[in-house]
Amino acid sequence: MTETTHLHTTPPGDGAPSRSPEYRMAAGSLRGLRQDLFHDAFAYRPLPRRSPDGRFVRRLPPRLREYATWTPHALITAAALFTLMPAAASDSPVLFMALLTAVPVLATMVRPVGAFWLSMAATPVTGVLGSDVGDWPWQAGSFLCHLTVLTVVAIRTRPRTAGWMWALTALYALIADAGVGPSHMYGTDSAPMLILSALILLCVTVWHTRKDAVQEVTAQQTVTAHERSRRTLLEERTTIARELHDVVAHHMSVVAIQAEAAPYRVENPPPELEKAFVTIRENAVAALTELRRVLGVVRAEDYEAPDAPQPTLADLDALLANVREAGLAVDKVVTGAVRELPPGVELSAYRIVQEALSNALRHAPGASARVEIGYVLGGLGLRVVNGAPPEPSLVKPSPGAGHGITGMRERVTMLNGEMTAGRTDDGGYEVAVFLPVALPDGDEA
Repeated sequence: MTETTHLHTTPPGDGAPSRSPEYRMAAGSLRGLRQDLFHDAFAYRPLPRRSPDGRFVRRLPPRLREYATWTPHALITAAALFTLMPAAASDSPVLFMALLTAVPVLATMVRPVGAFWLSMAATPVTGVLGSDVGDWPWQAGSFLCHLTVLTVVAIRTRPRTAGWMWALTALYALIADAGVGPSHMYGTDSAPMLILSALILLCVTVWHTRKDAVQEVTAQQTVTAHERSRRTLLEERTTIARELHDVVAHHMSVVAIQAEAAPYRVENPPPELEKAFVTIRENAVAALTELRRVLGVVRAEDYEAPDAPQPTLADLDALLANVREAGLAVDKVVTGAVRELPPGVELSAYRIVQEALSNALRHAPGASARVEIGYVLGGLGLRVVNGAPPEPSLVKPSPGAGHGITGMRERVTMLNGEMTAGRTDDGGYEVAVFLPVALPDGDEA
């Protein structure tokens, strides 16, 4: 048997040829050079004004704050005027040399990359026309001009652009020192230019890196705070769902037991009554089963349902006694006709008072508090207010993340209620809540 081996070759032109990593890196570098210094090199990019909300500007008087926003423009203009001084002190054409040194600096405020090319183009012209033959390839004015342009453009662009500008400056210095010009006769100032510009661009790059890092950290902190707030809200909703599950499950269990025992409490009950109680019990058991199926998913693995029913406003005195033992002097005032409210309203009202008093203990140690409960026809009103902590206080307030207020608002929102929370005029804190309760059909407004 003869074994045939087929060799598959890729015809020329079919598929992209593989490139070496060095080639790809060089191609990427050239694309970066074209994008940074050639593509839209003279695009109009005006220098923005300084923000009036800056760290230093906002401390100035209002009249000076408006002028302080133009500080970057004033500094660049002053640098442009500073480059005119060497030209005025030389025997060169003063006006023409001044234009060659000042215009590129001023152009950085409107066309930053184009200003770099203007400075590069003006450098050999000023080198030839300049009277100081000892300064080659940069005359004194063009030396200051190019340093200023490199600095401003590096600040206004990104570090990669600064690297390309320094590389082109070094390339020009190498060509100029290779015999084009009088450098071999009188010396050159390329080394000071390259060293100073490298130090300046390095500082600008570090500033850019730090600024980007601060922005990234700030953005990450904002995202983290948002996620923490969402997680807190979800945890609070889970807690509320658990408590409501326990409340409703308890009452539904009572309904089922009473419906099952009711026929035995009546002598010779009619069949219709027995059938009605059976129906009530079946519906209660079915509702309880469905409730556990739907709301049971919010239970944590380590969560255990309480043996006793969830607390209500009737248990508020015990809560106040515990708070007083913890060191908070609290009074309770009840107005209106006390009546039994729906279990969800009772539980939420109890938890809101509990959380408000806990906040007073943490944030205002040593202060006094007052709990006001108002029973009205349309619902239940709550007001928990504490005074300012005494000064000086041996116990320092503990900082909080606002999770308690978030939980209270979530409970109030669940019951379509209203809530306000904020500081009082005397330095204390007040939480005011209204929980609506539907009136029974037989009640009159």
